[in-house]
Formats: sequence, structure tokens, C-alpha cells
Amino acid sequence: MMNGCRNREEKRERRRKTRQEKREKTIQEVKSAPVLSAVYFFLRVAVIAVMCLQILNGDYYNVAMCALTLILFTIPSIIERRLKIDVPNVLEGIVLVFIFAAEILGEINSFYLKYTFWDTALHTTTGFLSAAVGYSLVDILNKNSKNINLSPFYVAFFAFCFSMTVAVMWEFIEFFMDYFFLTDMQKDTILHTISTVELDPTKSNRAVVIRNITDVTVNGMPLGLGGYLDIGLYDTMKDMGVTFIGSLVFSIFWALYTLGKIKGWFILKLIPKRMEEEKKDDPEKLGDGK
Repeated sequence: MMNGCRNREEKRERRRKTRQEKREKTIQEVKSAPVLSAVYFFLRVAVIAVMCLQILNGDYYNVAMCALTLILFTIPSIIERRLKIDVPNVLEGIVLVFIFAAEILGEINSFYLKYTFWDTALHTTTGFLSAAVGYSLVDILNKNSKNINLSPFYVAFFAFCFSMTVAVMWEFIEFFMDYFFLTDMQKDTILHTISTVELDPTKSNRAVVIRNITDVTVNGMPLGLGGYLDIGLYDTMKDMGVTFIGSLVFSIFWALYTLGKIKGWFILKLIPKRMEEEKKDDPEKLGDGK
């Protein structure tokens, strides 16, 4: 009986110490990164407020989007704890704002429709950040990175290719959602000119061009769109194009930095690193080869 009571006391004491350690760690994180903590707090409060509003409106799809956003907010900290990867505060802050801009502002508040530049800006940012993550993978996945000399152009090329692969995978996801769940993630575009071999009466693979399209009729009903409704091709290619630009910009900046042509203080704040790495480790070690 005494042993059982003692064990329960020990468990309660361990739980108390664990809670105390978590509180101390949280306080330490807030003190070490006050700006990031403020951004994280503000965004969480904003998402919770939007979630409450959506519950009152009975829009449970948007409630689920808010819940997903809160889960996505935890990814940087999970990566740090589970994978022992240090996510720079600047990168983490940008990621949090990006998630909020995409899910809450873009989807729930319809910024994608209200502001034509919104989707373009987010995909350009994705290209830039994905290239930064692509570079960091070269460092993180190579255990003996200190003994590797790689051309800065090779590393920049890998970062660029990684970013473009992420973009392609995302377009696959958008098509999957549109095809199987009848969403409209690959947004439509109104066109006034189309060319297609499907209308070639000779079936000789010659494109028939239709110009000055002012309306389209579906099942006898005019859509009133002022043109032909493209179902996602232009949106997909635009997204890939701006991601290409973002990826290329980061890759060029990184290559110039490793060659000593420019200062790279901002680039360094976007690159995750292994926590056990010594602080003196510099990203140039992966790109100082000839």
C-alpha cells in the first residue's frame, strides 16, 4: 500500500517537473525571440477568432480550414523537436505568415478572387523558400558535410530543382482535389481566343482557331462570363512560372554569396541547419569548391 502511494507521488512529482520545464522553456523562447513570439500569438488569436465566426455562421468547411491552419502553425516547432533541426526565426516567421495568408486570407476571405496578385505572390514566395530548404537538405542529409567540397553552382542547381519539384507536387495535389472532390484549386481563366484540334473536321491534327469569343453556352444556358472558360491550365502554368522565378532568384543570390560577390546575411536567416552543428559552421562549406 505504501509503495503504491509512493509511486503515485513520484508520478505527480514528475508531471509537475515536466510542466515546470515546459513553462520555463516557453518563457525562455519568448525572451529569446520576442518578435516571432508576438507574430505567433497574434496569428493564433486571429485564426481562433475567425474559427469562432465560422462556427456562428455554420460554415464547418471553413472551421476545418482554421483547424488545419492551427496544426500547420506547429510544424516548425515539431521539426525542431523531433528532427533536431534549427529553423531560423526569420524563416519560421515567414512560414507562419505565409500559412495565414494562404489559408485564412486566401481561402476563407477570398483574397485569391479579390486580388489577382495574391496567388502569384504566394507562389513566388514558395519558390524562394523552397529553394532555401533545398539548399539546407544538402547540408542536413550529408552527415560528413565538413569534408565535402561542392561547386556553388551545383548546390544552387539542386536547390532550384528541389523547389520546382515541390511546385510540381503541389500542382498534382491541386488536380487531385479538383478531379476527385470537385474543388477549384486550379483556378479558371477567361479566354477570348482558343485553338484546338478537336474541332478539325478533317481529323488531320490541325488546330482550329476561334477568336473574339464573347460567351459560352453550356446545356443551352449562357454562362455570361464574357469569354471561354479555361479550367486551370493557365493558372497552373502561371504558378509554375512564378515559382521558377522565385527559385531562380534564391539560387542566384546563394551562388553569388558563396562566391563572395554579395553579403548573405538575409539568406543565412532562411536556411535550416542541424542543431548539433557548431555555430562556426558556415553554409559556404558546401559551396567552396572550384
